[in-house]
Amino acid sequence: MTANRNLKRRVRARAAKTGESYTTALRHVRPNPSGDVMPGTKRVRLAVAQTAVGQDPRDQDALRAAGREVRRLMREAARAGARVAQFTEGATCFPGKRVMSAAGPQVVGPADWDRFAWDVLRGELTAIADLARELRLWTVLGSTHRLTPPHRPHNSMYVISDRGTVVTRYDERMLSNTKISFMYAPGVAPVTFAVDGVRFGCALGMECHFPEIFAEYESLDVDCVLFSTTGGAPGDDGAFALETQAHAAVNGFWAGFAVPARPGADAATAGIVTPAGTWAARCPSGGAAAFVVADVGHDPQDPATAFARPWRRTARSGLYERYAVGADARSEDRAGF
Repeated sequence: MTANRNLKRRVRARAAKTGESYTTALRHVRPNPSGDVMPGTKRVRLAVAQTAVGQDPRDQDALRAAGREVRRLMREAARAGARVAQFTEGATCFPGKRVMSAAGPQVVGPADWDRFAWDVLRGELTAIADLARELRLWTVLGSTHRLTPPHRPHNSMYVISDRGTVVTRYDERMLSNTKISFMYAPGVAPVTFAVDGVRFGCALGMECHFPEIFAEYESLDVDCVLFSTTGGAPGDDGAFALETQAHAAVNGFWAGFAVPARPGADAATAGIVTPAGTWAARCPSGGAAAFVVADVGHDPQDPATAFARPWRRTARSGLYERYAVGADARSEDRAGF
């Protein structure tokens, strides 16, 4: 009875501190069979969403509709016990290169950013931040971040805390040829943040094609990389999703994969990847807005994070050099059996 009372006390204390429901807090505090919480265990419930994404930033009604859809899914994710909600690249609007071209839609050229309804975007982002504070829900979503003219904006991910404040922002670094030539200014640094002891990193756009981005986050001790992209369109053979799985497996961390909701059986859907590179949860196909949840973080009993990841670090550090065979002709002979 005493142990049960202590468990309930710890659950209530966590719920009071984090704003979680009793059931959600219990998931983080529940003891293992020995009766104690496994030392080093860190868990956060992550929601990864897919939503419709517009391409015309002049369309004020579409901007407002996108903001409402984000907020609707935020509410549903909070009811599902999520502490962090991730949305896709350009969740409020992902400006099309031809829509933005100052030379007209027939020519892909320098973007005219005066076409963006910036005041409407700011209003939607403010409403999203206010709801994040109300729900006590960390919210990570892609958006265009305006710079001082004549500088181009960044293609960014805002990290909004459960207090409703932007605590940091990630700017896409590895831009496509069109983005760097005509549309955006590149970012310069990785970005990490922590929620309840779980450490997150951010990646964006086409950065799944660059393994060094994900290796860098492994070296920064992240438990989960949140990758948001508009890639994964029908017919792209699923490369973005496959690469995200591979990066998670190679580096031994979780990954959130947020993409737009698109119709078509072969369109990639949003989901959450385990440190083993498998899908913990995946949104349904069909093009409907949806989200999935999974408890992500660090588990000292998980071989992918507790054994494989530190061993790979050791191997990369030059461990094998001490076992190298020297001055042996059979080792040096590469032309015979």
